[in-house]
Amino acid sequence: MKRLAAAAFMTLLMPCLSYADTLLFPSDNPVARITIPASWEPKETESGIDATSDDGAIYIAVDVANAKTTDKVIDDAIAFLKENGVKIDGSTQKQSDETVNGMDMTNFDWTGTDNDGDVNVGLSLLSPRPGKLLVITYWGTKGKQEKHGPELQEIIASLKPAH
Repeated sequence: MKRLAAAAFMTLLMPCLSYADTLLFPSDNPVARITIPASWEPKETESGIDATSDDGAIYIAVDVANAKTTDKVIDDAIAFLKENGVKIDGSTQKQSDETVNGMDMTNFDWTGTDNDGDVNVGLSLLSPRPGKLLVITYWGTKGKQEKHGPELQEIIASLKPAH
């Protein structure tokens, strides 16, 4: 009977196990870890990781920088958005601070437009350890991004320093 209960439990657990990918990045010398739904097809990039929600409503990237590369990583994130048709309305900038898993995070948020209409855009900065900075780029389509709110909160809450 215990084996049957254990098998039933594992059957229920299996969909959850395939639900998300936990990524340590960069893979050659991990600085941080994050868990992203597998349906978002997370992948490692040259400077971190990125993923897009299965309906294309949200794009998120987390890039690793240090004191020498921070400006370049931020410039590359902004250039990526521009290359993809995102126009940020600079007059809408809002700044906020929060703590995620013991890391102080500063958020810069704007509204804007892309080829599909109105969007929200964000850049967040946090440090998983001395000398390293994580730059989070967020781009979400208004009217579609809202349904991913709980997933997005779980993704950000999963962001932790690699130990």
